[in-house]
Amino acid sequence: MEGYSNKGRTKDVNSKFKQEIHSKVIRAGKRTYFFDVKSTRNEELYLTITESKKKFESEGKFYYEKHKVFLYKEDFQKFIDSLRDVIDYIRDKQPDEYIEENEEEAVAVLEEEDAKDGFTDVEFEDLSS
Repeated sequence: MEGYSNKGRTKDVNSKFKQEIHSKVIRAGKRTYFFDVKSTRNEELYLTITESKKKFESEGKFYYEKHKVFLYKEDFQKFIDSLRDVIDYIRDKQPDEYIEENEEEAVAVLEEEDAKDGFTDVEFEDLSS
């Protein structure tokens, strides 16, 4: 809703409009995907899928570029069927080696991010020295 302002309005804490009901986060390399279940004023649930990617300006400041898709329940089956079709197409046309390389690269990126967060894998044997 471009140009919409909520200034001067009080928020009804019991309102379910656009309330997040359930969320799932997927970190995939440089991108993060958010799957959020929200509720309309009529208490109908819908899904928002958000892709977020960290970008840098020329001055070194960063911001998050976000793209959203709103998916309503009447479109779920068409969306699922089409997504399944294109994924199957890619799997049929793409060599397995390429898919495996990308999966290994994604795991390496996630492990690197965990290390940056101060978490590392520790083996039990490492503790005995």
